[in-house]
Amino acid sequence: MTIKDLIKLYETRKKIYGKEAYRYISSLLAEAKTQHKKDFKGADHEQSWRAFKGKNLEKLIEHIITDEVRSLGLEVVNGNSLERTKGENLSKEMSLLKRNLLIDYGEYGSHLPDVDIIIYEPTTNKVIAVLSSKVTLRERIAQTGYWKIKLASNAVTKHIKVYFITPDEDGTLTIKKPAKKGRAIIEVDLDGSYVLSETNIDESSKVKMFDKFIDDLKKLINGRKIDGK
Repeated sequence: MTIKDLIKLYETRKKIYGKEAYRYISSLLAEAKTQHKKDFKGADHEQSWRAFKGKNLEKLIEHIITDEVRSLGLEVVNGNSLERTKGENLSKEMSLLKRNLLIDYGEYGSHLPDVDIIIYEPTTNKVIAVLSSKVTLRERIAQTGYWKIKLASNAVTKHIKVYFITPDEDGTLTIKKPAKKGRAIIEVDLDGSYVLSETNIDESSKVKMFDKFIDDLKKLINGRKIDGK
């Protein structure tokens, strides 16, 4: 089982459900888990599967959004690949992009935030938004809120939007009020979250179904053109 296999499963669902295919990510992962177990050789399949699922969900989301993001004149890069590639191995474009995302910790150096996907303008290397993606909110939502606060605290990075994309398998985002802790963090500390789920949620200006993501991104960049930013 590889990311290519996950993409094939998604494309199969896309032929059936069209633009609604994003709703079936959890069932796709359940199917993939069965195949992963058949191929697995070792003592702890659950641990192996959790690592595989976490690493490849972000790659699957990157696959889903890349063409539409590029249609807006923007580009996508995997945050982990930017983190791993060092110094002279970075292209000029990636080096400038990295510089535009660094957070200054004073005497302790400058460090990249832990994000999964970066959306940027290829002509200026200006970061537009960063995305974190996890199967449930409890895995990383507080950490994502921390990175939003750090990015917002610096004049160079304060414009960067921070989004969380999730199948929300534990239902944290389903109900707006009374809000669970994860939803409260998104509503107050993040720029938004987009949900890949068969279950409809109580939407707000910050928490929406995933099909709203590209439209919101389009509004964001059009607004910046009007404002001259």
